[in-house]
Amino acid sequence: MEEKSASEALVPLFKLDRLLNQDQGGRRIALLGSINNQPALLTAERAAFPSDTQTLSAFHACLSNVQNLGTNDIYHWYLASAGQSSNNPPDLKLNLIHPCTESHIKKYSPQGVRMVTETPETYRDHVRPYIAKQREEGPLDWVFNVLEGRKEQKDIIYRDPGQDGAKDEAFILAPDLNWDRKTLTSMHLLAIVERRDIWSLRDLKKSHVIWLKHMRKKILEAAVTKYPVVGEDQLKLYMHYQPTFYHLHIHVVHVMLEPTATQATGKAFGLEHLISQLETMAGGPDAGMADVSLTYVLGEAHGLWTQVFQPLKGRSEG
Repeated sequence: MEEKSASEALVPLFKLDRLLNQDQGGRRIALLGSINNQPALLTAERAAFPSDTQTLSAFHACLSNVQNLGTNDIYHWYLASAGQSSNNPPDLKLNLIHPCTESHIKKYSPQGVRMVTETPETYRDHVRPYIAKQREEGPLDWVFNVLEGRKEQKDIIYRDPGQDGAKDEAFILAPDLNWDRKTLTSMHLLAIVERRDIWSLRDLKKSHVIWLKHMRKKILEAAVTKYPVVGEDQLKLYMHYQPTFYHLHIHVVHVMLEPTATQATGKAFGLEHLISQLETMAGGPDAGMADVSLTYVLGEAHGLWTQVFQPLKGRSEG
């Protein structure tokens, strides 16, 4: 007991010298200082959120200094402080989806995952029709709000008119709604193309290589111009497959951003790798990513698993 008390008494004696490191998007810090004139290193990490319903039901009531960062269609994002004091600096990033859909609920719920291999035939006969249906039913209004100048215009970092003004090559670059806009090592930007006929990386062809190279060059230039302390060699560019929404976009993240499942093999496809694959692919200008097999991760609650790959698996095993 005495040892425990003596240990607890050390923390208030800590005198800060300097910040050594900050990672996990600012959720963990390493501080160098001293205690009783002896060097000391203190690391701090935010504790996990409680999981009991009673505590969580009062969670929103414990927030203060809620500051709206932006609103687009059903999506809202904020900074807020945990605690009732008006002097507390923002220490939480909040995203609100209202009204949310069943797809949103599935996306954010825990679920098992599967590795699937999508052949060109499976894509043509099953996945492409599924994507078409999702685009008809899916919430893409927020994307078109940005592209058409109705929302988030002050947040746009760069708008590219396309090479020589080619409208089908135009795109915008803006912060991802999950980034707090402050912590550069957790930077996350989105480049969204203006044309609406390219739904995912599956629609990319050899004829798009010059355009993709142009986008890569302009994205990197715009990002480091906006954030000069970040170098081009500190940024990763990739596309998701399957993506969250079916309108071609490129993720731009800092290399120090903590790797999560969204950056893992089976989800993220590097832009440079895609360009190289298209360049070296056999065939004419219309040959493309629709002609290759792709292996990737699917959640068991994803419609493609329940409606396409699980039934296909059952047939092959039967």
